[in-house]
Amino acid sequence: MQQTLQLKLLPAEAANDSIVREYAAQAIGCPEEDISGFLLLKRSIDARGKQPHVVLTLQVFIREPYQESAFLPISFPDVAKAKRQVLIIGAGPAGLFAALKLIEEGIRPILLERGKDVRSRRRDLASLNKEGILNPESNYCFGEGGAGTYSDGKLYTRSNKRGDINRILHLLVQFGAEKNILHDAHPHIGTNKLPQIIQAMRQQILDSGGLFLFGKKVVDFILQDNRIKQVITDDGEKFEGSSVILATGHSARDIFFLLHKKNILIEAKPFALGVRIEHPQQLIDHIQYHNPATISSALPPASYNLVQQVDHGGVFSFCMCPGGIIAPASTAADELVVNGWSPSKRNNPYANSGIVVSVEEKEMAPFHRHGPLAGLYFQQSVEQSAFRQGGGKFVAPAQRLTDFVAGKVSADLPPCSYLPGLHAASMREVLPSFIYNSLRQAFPTFGKKMKGYYTNEAVIVATESRTSSPVRIPRDPETLQHPQIRNLFPCGEGAGYAGGIVSAAMDGERVAGMVAEL
Repeated sequence: MQQTLQLKLLPAEAANDSIVREYAAQAIGCPEEDISGFLLLKRSIDARGKQPHVVLTLQVFIREPYQESAFLPISFPDVAKAKRQVLIIGAGPAGLFAALKLIEEGIRPILLERGKDVRSRRRDLASLNKEGILNPESNYCFGEGGAGTYSDGKLYTRSNKRGDINRILHLLVQFGAEKNILHDAHPHIGTNKLPQIIQAMRQQILDSGGLFLFGKKVVDFILQDNRIKQVITDDGEKFEGSSVILATGHSARDIFFLLHKKNILIEAKPFALGVRIEHPQQLIDHIQYHNPATISSALPPASYNLVQQVDHGGVFSFCMCPGGIIAPASTAADELVVNGWSPSKRNNPYANSGIVVSVEEKEMAPFHRHGPLAGLYFQQSVEQSAFRQGGGKFVAPAQRLTDFVAGKVSADLPPCSYLPGLHAASMREVLPSFIYNSLRQAFPTFGKKMKGYYTNEAVIVATESRTSSPVRIPRDPETLQHPQIRNLFPCGEGAGYAGGIVSAAMDGERVAGMVAEL
């Protein structure tokens, strides 16, 4: 017999299988020796009370042989000589999972990536962090694996209707991720481990006969009869495929400009923009776990999720990184963008999170002359302002939290994980007034929700602006094709249909499945 049950245990208890077995036997009402084993289905933290608990959902085997969860790897055929080949532009999660799905369907993918492979990207990231030198084609946003590769590897999504989340997680495990992502409530791989997984996916694509090319920045489309006949890269090479999956990510502005120039329909869409805030991780642990005496080594570094309605609208936390680092995520030499990431152990001394404000069409009014690119120009103007206020070399303008609310330039700044460095500045000079005022309203309220959060130990760093694409590339809801270009399939975050690694991966698979049906 098998039974599914939920246990709420102290962290140290949940980490001990013998104790878990004992509690499971008590819950079922059977002798402990009748339990042959159990599978962990889900694990989450409940820190609402004074004492944090770990909640386990188990599948318990009672008086029958224990069987480990069957993990059947997906096999990929050889498509080197396939009759059909499809172009994929962009090797982020949407592009990679689209390529693997095409291979499953017997179609050969040709993957064009503007940036470098994951290993080569590291040198460019080091130059950016240490010397303030940006490679516009190889950075935190561009290159193999996309923006997620060196930005944490968070796998949490609410997009249950977009695809099979478990399939995506199992594929990641197949390519090297730890199995704990299958049951953690908020699964996370870590920037230190994700590159090896991405490399394994690339190797599978190559082993199956797919083509994977780096340094291939798409600069033009040759159109014929409302179809893309050829794709041209910046080195003059031309590529052809029966379909084109466009999975270029939220920061490939040149693609938006190209589509607009070719009169291919695009649309402005809402997004969010604000700052990144960093606290000592120990402080967040004490706030979330309520009492330093209850903090156990069995508990992970604490995270948080905040949202507040203010006069303007919503202010909310985004991409919270326990034990993390703030990184420069710029893609142009005169723009400053910050993002956050954590290693797999989340063991750095700081916790950071984006705190952002919704930007709707009405706020883009000063840029409406740019039509569907209004949000892009709005976003760019703030990033350029942040760069100027930082003083160059991707030094970031910053302010202590309570100084920010008081409208006072900080006399000094606390230690921070942001390697290019900080410069004390007024965020009033960086942020649009409605964003600045919304944040000033929200932060004291956040401090009431999390006692100790509103403190000058925290530092605000600008600007968090790449939460999502400010442009949507429309597609037919049934065929997933662009309404004008019959063989163009907009895909993933850059097209406006995803918001993170898992949702982008699911969208890549969904689009590839639709391509295979045509």
